[in-house]
Amino acid sequence: MIGKTKRRKATLPSREALLAFLQDSTGPVGKREIARAFRLDAADKIELKRMLRALAEEGAIERGPKRRVAHPGGLVDTAVVEITGADADGELIGRPLAWEGAGQAPRILIAPWRGRGPALGAGDRVLAKLRRLSDREYEARPIRRIEPAPARVLGLFEPAPEGGRLVPTDKRDRSEYRLAPEDCADLRKGELILAEILPGRPFGLKLARPIERLGSTASPKAASLIALASHDIPQVFPEDALAQAAKAGPAPLGRREDLRKLPLVTIDGEDARDFDDAVFAEPDGAGGWRLAVAIADVAWYVRPDDALDREALKRGNSVYFPDRVVPMLPEALSNGWCSLKPGEDRPCLVAHLAIDSAGNLVKHRFTRALMRSAARLTYSQIQAAKDGKPDTIVAPLMDKVVTPLYGAYGAMVEARKRRGALELEMPERKVELDAEGRVLRIAPRPVLDSHKLIEEFMIAANVAAAQTLEGKGRPCLFRIHAEPAMDKLESLRAFLETLKLRLAKGQVITAALFNTILAKVAGTPQARLVNEVVLRSQAQAVYSPDNIGHFGLALARYAHFTSPIRRYADLVVHRSLIATLGLGEGGLAPEDGLNLAATAKHVSETERRAAAAERDAIDRYLAAFLAERVGAAFTGRVNGVTRFGLFVTLDETGADGLVPIRSLPDDYYIHDEKRHSLAGRRNRLTFRLGDAIRVRLVEANPVTGGMIFQRLP
Repeated sequence: MIGKTKRRKATLPSREALLAFLQDSTGPVGKREIARAFRLDAADKIELKRMLRALAEEGAIERGPKRRVAHPGGLVDTAVVEITGADADGELIGRPLAWEGAGQAPRILIAPWRGRGPALGAGDRVLAKLRRLSDREYEARPIRRIEPAPARVLGLFEPAPEGGRLVPTDKRDRSEYRLAPEDCADLRKGELILAEILPGRPFGLKLARPIERLGSTASPKAASLIALASHDIPQVFPEDALAQAAKAGPAPLGRREDLRKLPLVTIDGEDARDFDDAVFAEPDGAGGWRLAVAIADVAWYVRPDDALDREALKRGNSVYFPDRVVPMLPEALSNGWCSLKPGEDRPCLVAHLAIDSAGNLVKHRFTRALMRSAARLTYSQIQAAKDGKPDTIVAPLMDKVVTPLYGAYGAMVEARKRRGALELEMPERKVELDAEGRVLRIAPRPVLDSHKLIEEFMIAANVAAAQTLEGKGRPCLFRIHAEPAMDKLESLRAFLETLKLRLAKGQVITAALFNTILAKVAGTPQARLVNEVVLRSQAQAVYSPDNIGHFGLALARYAHFTSPIRRYADLVVHRSLIATLGLGEGGLAPEDGLNLAATAKHVSETERRAAAAERDAIDRYLAAFLAERVGAAFTGRVNGVTRFGLFVTLDETGADGLVPIRSLPDDYYIHDEKRHSLAGRRNRLTFRLGDAIRVRLVEANPVTGGMIFQRLP
């Protein structure tokens, strides 16, 4: 006879077991889920209720809606999420709009949007279902859009029976928009149109109204025009700002230091049009060096809250494209009175620096001066002179100018090595255009000692500016760079272990520590990969009135002083130095010092905007360059691994594109974020960041800049 099966007696979980269960849960849970998990009966549920109340009172758990509870610091299962941008792999990330936990909010990965309307992007807010991946990471599946991004769209006009269609240039936006017949009368097929999205029409195509015509996509200028319009970068100066710039003239000597006989020289690229810094060096007779770094005196011409200042602040910085520059200041200043042209008197702010024989900055002072550049030199020109091939312009300057410059640089670069500044090797490529603006070639951007020389002189002047203002307790826009976040360090540590490289725990994290790792892989096939992953682990440098130092440069204090023509932050530093040192007119007003936090936030944002626009334009130029080679095979490297495929950078041009996961050999692929890998469950085929790969170009769209590849065996 088979006896009755006895029901196992329920046992209340211990405090530790209950907390562990809540921590492992993907979201808040109710008593029913807890009772089911621990097989509790009705009598035990009464005691469970008391346990939960006690844990809530001591702060060990948090109560949510509908009597649900969660581990403290967690997120509810449905929440409003704001999309903040994309990670290094191109996946959208966000933050919870309401966060009351301790420390930084968890990172939220945004799952693909399957709703109607344009693709999600930075600034969008969505109601989303959250799934917990770890203590510091969630996945969000959007339910509906709460607040759309600014209601504008840039696209190509296509005639249609109902009037017209607008096909977005943003490769993330897979929607189309309808244009009314009355708005399409004189529009041409393929024309670039900036339109505003009109409200209404929850179903079907949304209606848009043209607000600006930008020309044909067939024009070589289309790439930069699309980038400018997409990122809302101002291009036209107000009339009052242009009028003010047109009235500018030479600055008087007055109380300025007269440096017109000092052989200061500018050193820039061949295609530079504005020259805002000049340098000079001479031995001090005791093994050290005396330097002069002269910077255009923009503060003399642009005064706080005048027309030029308001527009410069709005722009934040100049933006550079292969075919044009969108300057922060009108050309009458940026290429005129604020450009240190050879043989012409120009006002400047000068950092007089003293370095010892070991390259250390030991003394500095600032003056307002009048200078006259002795020569306009280029990086390649002065490098050739250093290598023993001076041309007719540089030859007379060798003894008094070139040799001392390189002598001082030699000492400074040794000081940089001792300091342990981060030394990443990330090759850049330059897009070269023909006379019509079409891509002629994609060439590696050379890195010469002459580039590094100017960089070291500028860094020294920037340090001197920051030291002066901080030492006197005066307002300053510091350029700060925090050390890497702990979660990024853990991800980097896990990845390096796959290459048998060790980033030990418990030690002080310094830039020099990363250099040690980079040195171990230098010259190996893994070098490019490790440089890329180390770069991705770094925080982003920003502007702030509060100094925390610059991690990457291994400097305790640092500010931008050397480019006030193209960066508003530098102009603020100039004004503060002028006011602090009593150098005359145009100094920082007291009320301006109180607004530095807002200014820092704004110019950090415009800097990111400019960088994004420049990247987008380059992507479109590269797509146009490769459009005629669809079907061709290329070699490249995996530069990003995501759940939906591989991002690949081509060796030949540096162009980036996507290998969709659907085009990989049929299998179920597992994405390992820490190892930056995508591995097939059945075929064991694995793709990792940095892997060499052969691909075929399937699609190159010059309008969106998007490229699709297919992996080749």
